[in-house]
Amino acid sequence: MAIQTIAVPDIGGSADVEVIEVCVAVGDTIELEQSLVVLETDKASMEVPATVAGKITKLSVKEGDKVSEGSILVEVETGAAAAGAAAVHTAAADTAPAEPEAEPTAKKSAPVADKPAPATASAQTSAEQSVEVPDIGGADNVDVIEICVSVGDEVAEGDSLIVLETDKASMEVPAPFAGKVVSLSVAEGAKVSQGTVIAVLATTSAATQSDAAEPSPKQAAAAPAPTAAAKAPASAPAGDQNLVVPEIGGAEGAEVIEICVKAGDSISEGDSLIVLETDKASMEIPAAFSGKIKSLSVKEGDKLSAGDVIGVILAEGAAAPAPAESTAATASAHVVSSKDAPVAESAVVAMPSAKPTASAELAATTGFGDSVYAGPAVRKLGRQLGVDLAKVKGSGPRGRLTKDDVRIYVKTIVNDVQTGKISASSGSGIPAMPAVDFSKFGAIELLKMSKIKKLTAANMQRNWLNIPHVTQWDDADITDLEAFRASMKAEGEKRGVKLTPVPFLLKAVASALRAEPSFNVSMHHDGEHIVQKDYVHIGMAVDTPNGLVVPVIRDVDKKGLWELAAEATAIAKKARDGKLTMAEMQGGCFTISSLGAMGGNGFTPIVNGPEVAILGVSRAQIKPVWNGKDFEPRNMLPLSLSYDHRAINGGDAGRFFTYLTAVIADIRKLLL
Repeated sequence: MAIQTIAVPDIGGSADVEVIEVCVAVGDTIELEQSLVVLETDKASMEVPATVAGKITKLSVKEGDKVSEGSILVEVETGAAAAGAAAVHTAAADTAPAEPEAEPTAKKSAPVADKPAPATASAQTSAEQSVEVPDIGGADNVDVIEICVSVGDEVAEGDSLIVLETDKASMEVPAPFAGKVVSLSVAEGAKVSQGTVIAVLATTSAATQSDAAEPSPKQAAAAPAPTAAAKAPASAPAGDQNLVVPEIGGAEGAEVIEICVKAGDSISEGDSLIVLETDKASMEIPAAFSGKIKSLSVKEGDKLSAGDVIGVILAEGAAAPAPAESTAATASAHVVSSKDAPVAESAVVAMPSAKPTASAELAATTGFGDSVYAGPAVRKLGRQLGVDLAKVKGSGPRGRLTKDDVRIYVKTIVNDVQTGKISASSGSGIPAMPAVDFSKFGAIELLKMSKIKKLTAANMQRNWLNIPHVTQWDDADITDLEAFRASMKAEGEKRGVKLTPVPFLLKAVASALRAEPSFNVSMHHDGEHIVQKDYVHIGMAVDTPNGLVVPVIRDVDKKGLWELAAEATAIAKKARDGKLTMAEMQGGCFTISSLGAMGGNGFTPIVNGPEVAILGVSRAQIKPVWNGKDFEPRNMLPLSLSYDHRAINGGDAGRFFTYLTAVIADIRKLLL
């Protein structure tokens, strides 16, 4: 058996590249070209394949680590036959180059051979392979907004081929392998899904095992050195470990609003390190290890994404210097070899890399065919803010645009608007509110808005400006509903579920959406179509300490009252605790906003786009109702129905409201 190390290959000069995924574990048996780790630079992500086949004996990196060209990734125990052959070839080349049995080896190791043998590293084969859209989070019919390559271009593994955009985010699709673009199967504006063929690449593969098996005599002397380090027993995480931000639902730039620990603190696995806040919720990030905090890399107000380093912990377990000793042993072995043979090279097995082609260099420099040199995250930010990136001056290497460049550009424009250099009315037609110095009138305090409140304010303004609202009011008779609800109190106590009015309203609205489908739609972004939905997911506005959030209860029409009562209670608690995920706040067809607990006779709820209607619920009151002979006291619930007049006309709203109040007044109609 022989131990070989695999290192980071040439990655275009990038340094301190982040490891975003480790694809193997100690003990795994790997094949040639099998992915070991996934690296991510500011321009692309790339997989590092195995250059030898064998069994993983040691992993030298973990997710969140920073690596550069030459950094050791893994140690692999290769087959005895391969190791033996390498040893025979090396010895033969050193001691008897003229003997007949050494001749094949001499040819194999000769760098100037005119006609390589079939087993040499220069033997190449060409093949055409299709490139498909990878897993894109379940999204279908995603728009192709940019083609980054042309037919005839040479692309390296990880180079961007196309850019896709969903209703939530944009993403670049990288080449899974290097090659030449033979054909393109998509164009800008096309719709693609997972598995759709993007392009066909002509690949040229080389037998890399021969390269790995032809060390010089000096290399052969150095090769056994890492074996001793590889035989050290694997241990649980110990010593200095990076604490990184885990997956947070795809959110980027989440704000650090609280630091829960400080350097020197001893913590246990699961203890909270920091609190992050996205535009939808706040969340605590727990410690992945027990130990003592050595340093923190973040402060309040910082923006973090998945994989960012929070700090360093001295994890409990084996002594911290152990990894360093292993590294030192390897380095020492290389030094000894150097003394014996000054021209010896490291026994590290590096992945062969191709020199970047002219087209790839051009694409990297010009931003894929335009005059903008920016990465995916910067382009996404520019699209979100509506910024023409061609007008932004880059401050990064070679003029590369950064997120800060975009933010400074936008901030400059905002300041110019506020100071009167630019008229705000020139864009939207709505004059800006004048700045007022309130301190002239008395003592004031500036209170920082939470991210959720700021996003809620922006969404409310956008919905109010873009949606032509109409609001209708009516009262629903809930006398019988309340009597039935009171009769089920004992049953609810047995089930451990409180039967509030909310599940009745959810069930009634779901039934009304099925009866009047014109309310279960959304306006298509092209302005020429209406999206008719065949599912019933209803949002429920929840007032939390951080602001208003709207969790969504799915398939309401398919659930019973007890199930809805339990789910509504659980999701409302989750919202108030700040533990909602992004998925739990998406996909709503209709929203219910209840102010019954606060009082009031009615209000005008703002439609939560892209939905087209919202129901406002106020406090029920006993009112006299004429029954045809005389007035009788009835428990009446005030309802306010706001809707998008582009999608819904008054007749539709009248039918919806009439049906809704009827099923609320007599819940037996829900069974019809």
